[in-house]
Amino acid sequence: MRMGRLPEKPWTVDAVFRLVVAIFICVLMGAVVAAVIGYFGVAPHKSPALFVGGAVGALLLFAGALVVLARPWPLEKLLRNLLNFLLCAYGGFLLMFAIGRLSGSHTDQNTTLRAIIAVLSFQGAALILVHFFLRHHHTNWTEGFGFKVNTRRALALGLGVGLVVLPTVLALQGLSILVIEKLTPLHPQEQEAVEILRATEDWSSRIILGIATVILAPIAEEVIFRGILYPTIKRAGYPLAALWGTSILFGLIHLNIATFVPLTFLAIVLVCLYEYTGNLLACITVHSFFNAANFVALYYQK
Repeated sequence: MRMGRLPEKPWTVDAVFRLVVAIFICVLMGAVVAAVIGYFGVAPHKSPALFVGGAVGALLLFAGALVVLARPWPLEKLLRNLLNFLLCAYGGFLLMFAIGRLSGSHTDQNTTLRAIIAVLSFQGAALILVHFFLRHHHTNWTEGFGFKVNTRRALALGLGVGLVVLPTVLALQGLSILVIEKLTPLHPQEQEAVEILRATEDWSSRIILGIATVILAPIAEEVIFRGILYPTIKRAGYPLAALWGTSILFGLIHLNIATFVPLTFLAIVLVCLYEYTGNLLACITVHSFFNAANFVALYYQK
């Protein structure tokens, strides 16, 4: 991977670790918010005050965990900060588990709203946290991810690669489904996000989900996986682990057995493209094109 134009990034391991943990905390906060909305979206329950108290407590504890993560962690305060973080994180998780038991399975089934909350708590929160991550390293979005490095060429190359990669990824997905059905007792299902998009009928929701799918998700995921995680692991002296580790993780987070291989392949292509161009816009273009093509196809399939 040394033949590329990608310069070494100044990302520190501790800052990257705290960023990843903070994103995970934000996802948990989004789950709490979704639980509250779902709880009050159906018939009244017996203990709404207890449920609301638990939800507010969980959100406050998770917010406290984010505050602890944002503070400096000098060696003399390491144990205290770690203890404070664990108390907040585990306390919030326990309250989250408790309100889940209170709500049971009788929650609102507004899948579109749940999808929007999930996107905002993951990709939306990630972009906000990355802003502070870049400030911590005394850089900005343009310099940190090479947005000014041959911009037109990066965009054109990204579009070209997207046109070539799309049928390959779709073919790999079809092959994966065939192999899984033939060799295992499993029956691959669509990703939950795809099912939600397919079930959405009103155009306002489609537009919101389209923006999230085609713009927000590709930017956030490329920044996290290719822009931050990959260069950090590579800088530590493990270029192959950086390539394969981030690519496999990218395939895993979509939580779908049928898309694991094609999305891992796509991630490998995106890493190579980032190495070759040194501009993350090329990867974002491929990712956006891929998501846009799938998004449009959903509403024209029988």
